[in-house]
Amino acid sequence: MSRDNILLITTDQQRFDTIQALGASYVFTPHLNYLAAEGISFTNCYSDCPICVPSRTTIMIGNRGYESGVVSNAAHTRVMMERTDAKTTLPSLLTNAGYQTKAMGKMHFSPARAHYGFEEMTLPLDYMRMYDKNQECARPKIHGVGECEIEPVLSTVDVKDSITTWTVDGSVDFLETRDPTRPFFLWTSFTKPHPPFDPCRDYWELYRDISVPEPIRGDWSKTLETTPQGFLAGTYENTNIHLFSSEQIRASRRAYYALITQIDYALGRLFGCLREQNLLENTWVIFTSDHGEMLGDHFMAHKNLFFEGSAHVPLIIMPPLGRTFERNCINPHLAEINDIYPTILSIAGIPLPSHATGTDLMKLCEDRSFFGTSLNQHFCVMEHQMKLIYCACGGHTLLFDLKKDPYETHDCSHDPEYQEVFAHLWEQMMQKIETNLPDALNEDHTLKKWDAPSFPGQTKQKWCGFHYHDYTIDTFH
Repeated sequence: MSRDNILLITTDQQRFDTIQALGASYVFTPHLNYLAAEGISFTNCYSDCPICVPSRTTIMIGNRGYESGVVSNAAHTRVMMERTDAKTTLPSLLTNAGYQTKAMGKMHFSPARAHYGFEEMTLPLDYMRMYDKNQECARPKIHGVGECEIEPVLSTVDVKDSITTWTVDGSVDFLETRDPTRPFFLWTSFTKPHPPFDPCRDYWELYRDISVPEPIRGDWSKTLETTPQGFLAGTYENTNIHLFSSEQIRASRRAYYALITQIDYALGRLFGCLREQNLLENTWVIFTSDHGEMLGDHFMAHKNLFFEGSAHVPLIIMPPLGRTFERNCINPHLAEINDIYPTILSIAGIPLPSHATGTDLMKLCEDRSFFGTSLNQHFCVMEHQMKLIYCACGGHTLLFDLKKDPYETHDCSHDPEYQEVFAHLWEQMMQKIETNLPDALNEDHTLKKWDAPSFPGQTKQKWCGFHYHDYTIDTFH
């Protein structure tokens, strides 16, 4: 019996509310709409560590960040090497089971060229090297805006020369030249909409007359000055959004949505290739993102945080066409990035290693609790759509009832009716920290905390993500 192919598509820094078919009326996503219509949308999927490297490591090894110790973008080499040696990385297991495995696009591995079980890899570094050698053809990303800065800027190349087009070109090339006697696992990994927010002019123009939603503000974030400053530390260090006017934020949002549409339109070519090669009947398509983007909500930008804009990500699974599956449906149960590893192994018919802690998403039928941490600074517990967040920088605590308040506009931590829920979630969080993250505790088992930045935006460092010709790291976007 032949085995199914698997196409994993990931974007970088795409928040949950960016798919038109799932309610985002302000963004063009015809091909993600197609996936939603033919598949299952997991509308409550979260990243347990909403940062690039931890999320990708979780997909590769089947453990959450706090379980593996990878809770920042610092090197994950030891963990990845251990799992590669044990042949339990996702591509190792698939390769050893006879799959042809290909990574196309951003992996963000350390070292950058380590395959960690993939038979073949083509990275954004290769895109940059190609155009470095052919500067008369195009010169990508010479606008000078860094990898963290969110000021809008137009791409310095045409659509045909963009890294988004290049990623699909390589994916199509793989599908057209693959070994037809073996099933394939292709990870198509886009670098966008991660900053710089530099869509090609064609896509920027698409949004000329489209109204984009305004940033979310809450009773706890009415003004920049009164917002808990610890949550803003990363924003101050990496961006200038706290200095933006409302019109400037609107322009950044326009550029962000334009990048998503550029990816979506490129996916039309990839899906067309699947159809033309009669692969839709035996290929599973999984779409998600490593984490989200605050995009000005509560005066914040970027990731790391456990607010909805940062930690809540899209997730759609389209089973092979012609099979008996319920389609165009919503699965509202809490899902995690960590569930991708067991789901793919289940599709491939490969036994799940004992270390894996996720759930096969095709069997997800009940609610569960969630715990996550990033940088040993931000902590989150969720249960029954109640979310508790703690930030060690400033010692801030917030509680949200997502069922009533899906965009976290009201802090319930001091409401009398929520005190029992607050105490329960706090106990859950402390148990997880004591078991998995003892370094986050003082000797008396209280949570560590340190001073928040002084308003407005006074931080010890400023990092804008500058990269030019450093080919040792795979972070060209």
